[in-house]
Amino acid sequence: MEIDKIKESIKKAAQDLFRKYGYHKTSVNEIAKKAKIAKATIYKYFESKELVLHAILMDYLKISLNEVIQKDTRSIDKEQHLTALILKVSKLSYTVCNEFIGWDFIRESTNAQGFLKDLSDELENLLYTEFIAIEELNDDETYPERLRFLIKASKSIIFSFAFTSVSDADVRKNFISFQKEILPYLVKAAL
Repeated sequence: MEIDKIKESIKKAAQDLFRKYGYHKTSVNEIAKKAKIAKATIYKYFESKELVLHAILMDYLKISLNEVIQKDTRSIDKEQHLTALILKVSKLSYTVCNEFIGWDFIRESTNAQGFLKDLSDELENLLYTEFIAIEELNDDETYPERLRFLIKASKSIIFSFAFTSVSDADVRKNFISFQKEILPYLVKAAL
């Protein structure tokens, strides 16, 4: 196998197992067995299970974010456009936490909290770069600062759900509250 195929095999095996059992309950041995490689091979390409997760998530976020950004939105105004983008990214963040990491692990593990913070910072930078590239939104020199505010505030609120919610139902309820009660004000402040 060439290097890219081995890495993809590791990521695919890990992704399947993380989705089925959660990050915390999946061992490197199980990933190696599913990928049909030696455990040492995983460590040759990824220093830790956390870095495998990180690679999977960044691939997932880049593809998903690209799909969100590329949709034709010229028919709606700037406020609706930003609101729709932030909501789609919020749902993307929820999916990442729900399907790949697991809420219990996020709430209970210091390592998961640090990892989630690093991931959220990378997501923020990825979003900012993608959103700034949308020319029809970028109409004045203060827009980058306002956009950074919108993304930072939304990201902080969304990722705080993981640490303050007791159940998945609480997380969903918080997202609905964010969508209806908080996001409209954040978008108006950014515009």
